[in-house]
Amino acid sequence: MDSLIINTPSTGYDFSQSENQQMVGHMARDFAEKHIRPHVMEWDEAQHFPIEVFKQLGELGMMGVVVPEEYGGSGFGYLEYVTVISEIARVCGSIGLSVAAHNSLCTGHILAFANEEQKHRWLPKLATCEWLGAWGLTESNTGSDALGMNTTAVADGDHYIVNGSKNFITHGKSGDVAVVMVRTGEKNDSKGISTLVIEKGTPGFTHGKKENKMGMRASETTELIFNDCRVPKENLLGNEGEGFKQAMKVLDGGRISIAALSLGIAKGAFEAAVAYSKERKQFGQSISTFQGISFKLADMATQIEAAELLVMQAADLKNRHQPVTKQAAMAKYYASEVAVKVANDAVQIFGGYGYTKDFPVEKYYRDAKLCTIGEGTSEIQKIVIAREALRD
Repeated sequence: MDSLIINTPSTGYDFSQSENQQMVGHMARDFAEKHIRPHVMEWDEAQHFPIEVFKQLGELGMMGVVVPEEYGGSGFGYLEYVTVISEIARVCGSIGLSVAAHNSLCTGHILAFANEEQKHRWLPKLATCEWLGAWGLTESNTGSDALGMNTTAVADGDHYIVNGSKNFITHGKSGDVAVVMVRTGEKNDSKGISTLVIEKGTPGFTHGKKENKMGMRASETTELIFNDCRVPKENLLGNEGEGFKQAMKVLDGGRISIAALSLGIAKGAFEAAVAYSKERKQFGQSISTFQGISFKLADMATQIEAAELLVMQAADLKNRHQPVTKQAAMAKYYASEVAVKVANDAVQIFGGYGYTKDFPVEKYYRDAKLCTIGEGTSEIQKIVIAREALRD
C-alpha cells in the first residue's frame, strides 16, 4: 500500500512527502526487508531479542531520529520519526516497538527535560545505540493509576536510595540506562513523583523475569528491581516533584509512536492480504474478485488511510511544538483499533492458512493487540479525548 504522508505547515495541508521523509522511509524499508524480514518468525518463536539489529539501526541514525546533531542524533523531526517506525513495523512489530520505546520514551524524556550536562552525558550514547534505553513508569499494582506507585526514592546526602520495582518494561534486561519515575513525596500526589536516570551496573539495580508474551515476542519485556539502589542526585531530571508532569508529556509523544507502530502493522497485514487474495484461486478465479473479499479490502484500505492522516497530523503538531494531547490520543486510539481490525480481517481472508505460522498474518494479529494496551489503553485514550474535547 502506497504511503500517504501529511506534512502540515502553518498555512495548510500539504500531502506530499518531504525529501527527508522519502529518504528515511526508503532507508528504513530497505533495512527492514534485508535485515529483519528473513528472521521475523525465528526471533518470534525463540523470543530472541536481536540486540545487534538495534546497533545497526543506531549506525544508520534511526535510534536517535529526533535528537539534534549536536548530541549525536540525526536531527530530524517527528514526521521522519513516525515514517521510520511505521516502515519497520510493516515488517515486524516487535522491532518497531523497541525502536519506538528507545526513541520516544527513554531518549525523548532526556531530550525534553535534561540539563545540558545530562544531555551531553547520555544522548550521544543513546542516539547511536551504543547504549540501549528503557523507561519505567508502570508497576504491578499501578498501570493506568500511576500516582499510586510504590517505588520510592529517599534522599540520603548526595544520593537517593531507591526501592521498589517496575514491570512491563521494554529493554528491562538489555537496557544500559533507564529513565525511572519514583515517588519522592506522598502517594497519589501529582507533585510527589520525580524522575531519575539510572545506569546499568548501579548497585541495587537489577532486572526481574522476562515476560512470556502473546505477541511482540522479539521485543524484550521484563521487570526492573531496585533494592537500596543508590542513585546520584545529579541524575535527577528537572526538579523534585516534576516527574508525573514530565511523564504525561512524554506519553503524548509515545502515543504518536504507538499510533505509527499500529499503522505499520496494519499496512503489513493489508499488503499480505491483498497479495494472497490475488494468488488464491477458488471456483476458477482469484478470491479478490469476490465481493465478500473485495469489500473487506476496501474497508481495510480506507481505515488505514484515515489512521495515517491522524498519525501525521499529530506528528506535525508535535513538530511545531503545538498542544498535541488530544490529537496524540486520537491517533493512538484509532490507529491501534484499526491495526487489530485489519489484522483480524487479514486472517479471515487467508482462511485456515491465516491461522498457521507458515503465513505472516497470524503474527500481525498477535502483535497488533498490544497497541490497544501499551502507553495507555484504548479506554484511557477515550478518557483523554473526551476531557480535551469538553475543554474546547
